[in-house]
Amino acid sequence: MIDLARKILLYDKLRFFITVCGVGFAVALVLVQTGLFLGLLDNASITIDHLDAEVWVAAKNTPNIDFARTFSDAYVNRVRSVDGVQRADNLVVWFIRMALPNGVQEGVEMYGMEHFAQWGMPWNVIEGNLQDLRSGPYVMLDDSATKRCGVFAMGDWREFIGHRMKIIGRTKGALSFTTAPVAFTDLQSIQALTPELKGQTTYIVVKLKPGANRQAVINEIQRRLPYCDVHASETWSSMSKTYWVTSTGLGLQLASTILLGCMVAIIIVAQTLYSSTMEHLKEFGTIKAIGAGNGHIYGILARQATIAAVCGALVGGTITVALRPIMSGLDLKLLIIPNVWAATFVGTLVFSLAASMISFRKVAKLDPAMVFRS
Repeated sequence: MIDLARKILLYDKLRFFITVCGVGFAVALVLVQTGLFLGLLDNASITIDHLDAEVWVAAKNTPNIDFARTFSDAYVNRVRSVDGVQRADNLVVWFIRMALPNGVQEGVEMYGMEHFAQWGMPWNVIEGNLQDLRSGPYVMLDDSATKRCGVFAMGDWREFIGHRMKIIGRTKGALSFTTAPVAFTDLQSIQALTPELKGQTTYIVVKLKPGANRQAVINEIQRRLPYCDVHASETWSSMSKTYWVTSTGLGLQLASTILLGCMVAIIIVAQTLYSSTMEHLKEFGTIKAIGAGNGHIYGILARQATIAAVCGALVGGTITVALRPIMSGLDLKLLIIPNVWAATFVGTLVFSLAASMISFRKVAKLDPAMVFRS
């Protein structure tokens, strides 16, 4: 039966090739769109995930890390006095206008902190020394800034809201969902840039003592700072991602793309199997005439659908892997996790088997006596 299924499917090799390519491109469409979606969401919380903090304190109703709101930086002392807190520091995240040498201004998402190294951020410094940020009006820019802000080098000066700051380092991998370039500077330096930030912070990050009860610490900080929100780091990471999914329609866009890819795969497999079945009705009639039941017939069609699905999934996976370095060169993060690969393969197989039912309905009604007619 397996040989018969394969021989019927490969009877027209060009048609089979077109089918596999069609299914492959449908699979690639789903994988690429899902991977880009996950890559964007990863950018939405990448600094949260890398910063070595277990608890975040934010202003009331702050929706995500990018859209920060201010509160007094003196609150950090209340947090430091909570039992179970090993250390706590202020962190300012603020959008700042940077003037480029050609006169154009670009928005930069700037992170301000006193002790970056203690918190493991930025996590990939390719030039410069983090400790030097505290020595003056200095800034480190992420390498991704070159796309929007032009080429820069160590020792260059840039103007931020009328304040000149010297570039003393370069980082890599610090991205934002908004695509705004990311910069790092000392807490006092960022607070001096604008009156809005004088004596203010946007977050307090907290590292707990070993063995401390995190929920108990969160509850106590919340009691002492009733006008702030206190989140576990993974909760805050999830909130930052969820905000962009629900507020921008990305979730609906992804669902539409997946639905489109599934429909394409179903139509291609169904059309191929139906055409192949119609061309081999006498063969199927012969099988039924010698005593095969509808279960055996569907077994043949199901195997054909499985072959098409597996080959198509392999082609789609190959296309996706080949596109990753291209996407990376365009500063697009194509993130494919094993669960996505597995779900896409299972979905392709299920929908291909469902498509084979169209051909099965035709064969199921077939009269075996047709093979004896001229």
